[in-house]
Amino acid sequence: MILYGDHHWDSPWFFTAFVAAKEKGVAFETRVLDLDKGEQRGESFRGAITGRIPAIEHDGFWLAESSAIAEYIDEAFEGPRLFPTDLRERARARQLLSWLRSDLVSLREERPTTTMFFERATAPLSVKGRAAADKLIGVATTLLGTRGRLFDTWSIADADLAFMLHRLILNNDAVPAALHAFATREWQRPSVRAFVDRERR
Repeated sequence: MILYGDHHWDSPWFFTAFVAAKEKGVAFETRVLDLDKGEQRGESFRGAITGRIPAIEHDGFWLAESSAIAEYIDEAFEGPRLFPTDLRERARARQLLSWLRSDLVSLREERPTTTMFFERATAPLSVKGRAAADKLIGVATTLLGTRGRLFDTWSIADADLAFMLHRLILNNDAVPAALHAFATREWQRPSVRAFVDRERR
């Protein structure tokens, strides 16, 4: 399997696909594309159909969109599950993945991933940014509850939630202790460290 990603290694969606493959124990090759040069629009990448990354190529089958990639990897390969086995918990994990990709726009704009891996943010959150942060904290607190985890077993949704929380943590924005502990614990998983500790330009 070949996993295509952004050469900056700061995309949250590349992160999801990469961690999913690592957690599943899949043998894969990583190829990075320079989006600034439009390499994702090259002829060799046409199989991805939408021209978006991350994308995978597996035995001639191409697939883009990180949540779709994670589900495909979970079903196509043997190994630890990436999504809960329980129907309702699996649906909740999908809900969280979708929400993290479609909401909290102000937070993503004011705490972009460049502030996680390159230079930290220098301005405080705006009113809208703080509202988005508070919404993230509220949702995370509700989902984690008193047990400090999303489900009985780890899921790819745990990694995605921790990534979003680290937009705040790494920029020294206020995060409740329980959420900070959860995100810090997730940040130490070998699959996550393999992405986070990459040498970046």
